[in-house]
Amino acid sequence: MVKTPAPGSAESERLELDAVAAALERTPKLVKLLRYLAEKRFAGENDHLTEYNIATEVFGREKTVFIASEDAVARVETHRLRKKLKEYYDGEGKCHPIQIAIPLGTYVPVFLGQNVDTGSLIEQADGTEAQEPENTAGLIVEMGERLSKNRAGGAPSARLGPDRVFSLRPGRRAWVYGLIAAAILLSALGVYRVFISRRAATADSSVQTAAGKKANPGPGQSDAAMTLPIPFRIIAGYDGPPQRDSAGDVWQADRFFHDGWRVHQPSVFIARTSDPLIFRYGRAGGFDYDIPLNPGLYELHLYFFAPSEAFQSEDAENQNAFNVTINGKVVLQDFDIVSDAMGRNVADERVLRDISPAADGILHLHFSTVFGTPSLSAIQVVNGTPRKQLPIRIVTQANALTDRYGQLWHPDSYYLGGRHLSHNIPGSVSSDPDLFSTERFGHFSYALPVDSRDRYTVVLHFVELFFGADAQSPGGAGSRVFRVMCNESLLLDDFDIYKEVGSIHPLTKTFHHLKPTAQGKLNITFEPIENYATVSAIEVLDESD
Repeated sequence: MVKTPAPGSAESERLELDAVAAALERTPKLVKLLRYLAEKRFAGENDHLTEYNIATEVFGREKTVFIASEDAVARVETHRLRKKLKEYYDGEGKCHPIQIAIPLGTYVPVFLGQNVDTGSLIEQADGTEAQEPENTAGLIVEMGERLSKNRAGGAPSARLGPDRVFSLRPGRRAWVYGLIAAAILLSALGVYRVFISRRAATADSSVQTAAGKKANPGPGQSDAAMTLPIPFRIIAGYDGPPQRDSAGDVWQADRFFHDGWRVHQPSVFIARTSDPLIFRYGRAGGFDYDIPLNPGLYELHLYFFAPSEAFQSEDAENQNAFNVTINGKVVLQDFDIVSDAMGRNVADERVLRDISPAADGILHLHFSTVFGTPSLSAIQVVNGTPRKQLPIRIVTQANALTDRYGQLWHPDSYYLGGRHLSHNIPGSVSSDPDLFSTERFGHFSYALPVDSRDRYTVVLHFVELFFGADAQSPGGAGSRVFRVMCNESLLLDDFDIYKEVGSIHPLTKTFHHLKPTAQGKLNITFEPIENYATVSAIEVLDESD
């Protein structure tokens, strides 16, 4: 006969840990975190359970550069683990005699009796989670030991609420009482700290809008800022001086936010952007932006980024999803950054036209979790055109330029793959020779962000700068042949620039009524057939009336 471990014994706790780990096997990151926390607790190393140690030892953050205030990986993943444990014990593990919880304000797991409501240890009254204190690892056990000395020989059961009673063995009663009391105390302390910090932030940095509503204006802003200058650009989670991007546009520090926490992404390569600084910072958690605007129509750009973790073996989707609402209306539902960007470490942008403030003069943005943690990198608000997205114009060079019509062309961005190259060409080649002095060549693609409701005209600008008697290398028709596709629809096949116009002569191809993906992208792919594909500039024009 197999002997069943006594409830509350070290053996039974380890068995429960194994059972939970097996149930969470589809989220290996959380299993790794749970086992780390539990093993430190079993070893009596509760003081070792700090945000720094978890980030560096579990999630592979560099010890010499990790800054807890800028990288919330320990808080974010512990939050996810708490929720997973609650889901498990609300379902499959409901009848287990021991249940694992991680009370707010600590990273030390506790093992409690079956009928304890573990949800009460991980949620506040408003259903949100308090920020983790920085130096409270081990505090819950220390407080529990102190309380147990005063409660030794207490009653045989603890009543936690109506019809919630669990029995304790005499040797463990006081210890568990102490843990529960400490957990409740820390939860209340966490709520109080968040409440006080939010009140202080509002009192220290508020701006009175036209409707009389207070909003967090951010550093360097005064109460005189009644309305915002447009364009309005902020980098979420950033609190430094203004930054200028490759197009010359100025981005300000984070402002007008409520709740959430700042994040600072590791310095990894970020694909599909010429301005990685915009995606280095972010705001995460459940949060809001209340942006005061004059009445009118605006175009809203939201920027997102999902970094990879050091231990990840794949860029998995369906691990994080959230909703974005504007003035109470859902505009992005079950939004998955990895799916939308088609990978991690890829810059992602969503464009929404015909955006207006609410009746109170405020543009209300709300980011709420479906599962995982919402996050945002940046916000841009520009003056819009009714029922039509503003044109996108990109030239394959590092700097912006203005053409002879006064139209601004932005530096090369949104691309993946290929290589950039500049050429010296005669000014007589085109009335706008700078548009054709550079190229992106190779096997590459562009993911151009548009409002998904409309249809678009795409104009591609080419010139053969390499092959031909007037170019750098001998060659002629057939030296460069490639195809171009948009969202898997063929635009050009066996395309040969030299065959059509020779070398050093601009060539423009226009394509109408192109439908974006459900993710609001025109994915334009340049695929070599002979030698490399090439392009000099791209325009996207909304066809809406």
